[in-house]
Amino acid sequence: MDNLVSIHDETGEFLLRLEDGRVIDTKGWNGWEWTHGIGLFGMWRYYQQTGDDKALTIIRQWFADQLPRGTTKNINTVSPFLTLSYLYEREPNADWLAQIQEWADWLMAPDGLPKTEEGGFQHIVYNDENPGEMWDDTLMMSVLPLARFGLLLDRPDYVEEAKRQFLVHIKYLFDTKTGLWFHGWDFNGRHNFAGALWARGNCWITIAIPEIIELLGLPEGDAFRTFLVDTLAAQVKTLAATQAENGLWHTLVMDPTSYLEASATAGFAYGILKAVRMGLLDESYEAVGLKAVQGVIDHINADGELTQVSFGTAMGDTMQFYKDIALTSMPYGQSLAICALAEALHRR
Repeated sequence: MDNLVSIHDETGEFLLRLEDGRVIDTKGWNGWEWTHGIGLFGMWRYYQQTGDDKALTIIRQWFADQLPRGTTKNINTVSPFLTLSYLYEREPNADWLAQIQEWADWLMAPDGLPKTEEGGFQHIVYNDENPGEMWDDTLMMSVLPLARFGLLLDRPDYVEEAKRQFLVHIKYLFDTKTGLWFHGWDFNGRHNFAGALWARGNCWITIAIPEIIELLGLPEGDAFRTFLVDTLAAQVKTLAATQAENGLWHTLVMDPTSYLEASATAGFAYGILKAVRMGLLDESYEAVGLKAVQGVIDHINADGELTQVSFGTAMGDTMQFYKDIALTSMPYGQSLAICALAEALHRR
């Protein structure tokens, strides 16, 4: 956690510079992007499990600093509201509730978040509207928050829309040959771009499926739950077969010539171990998750930094694009490591 809040972009190499002159800091803690949303999520899960006041203090302070400033609404900037929705239940705040309602309405409104064919959430971000495109991380960044909003605001239509988004994303991003997920789908060209089975994109799915099942309290025998469990099992079967000896996975899961990547590994560890604990996956996969946790531990340096983490990755048109993404400390690397380590503590 110390490293997460103290990461800085010393050179400006990783700043996102927009055409209107704005500069988005996706690496440091003083900004508003999906990177911060995942950081908040990791600390909230740790706080829920341990009651660690330090984690709660960091979360409160981030919202105190960032909410008054506001930000541009897009797929990724919704992600901090997942944690805020949990914090609101603990500490009711009328201003927070108003913000949650506003962002929930934006996701659902015809004139809010742009939609693709079949009503998919278009992956609009700070620097690109990506018309007609769906990306795999949308389920983590916007759809899980929408499900939470539906429960919090007593809007079952929001919950049903979140469930439908899972289904439409599975329809176009699931690779039936491997059980893994493609990074994206383009309705304009009817293709999956480079056809990349990218590790961190896949880890969002490994996390999101157990999370949505737990969040909605889906019972055994529920058709949506069964469909999601089967989808997860197909993915994890291939993950178990492609895990490297040191516990990590390659940034292109099926390509051993691509580098090993630790943030995706942490995400896989968290999702797999949580799914086993929930009874969604066979217990034999616990060994895969624990091996991944050890791989994560082996890549945490003396400063508390998870190393071997790839920078934020846009949609690639070639496999080489993914191999060339730089490695650097990032908030989501720290957060996913926190998630994995906290979940592993359930085994003690």
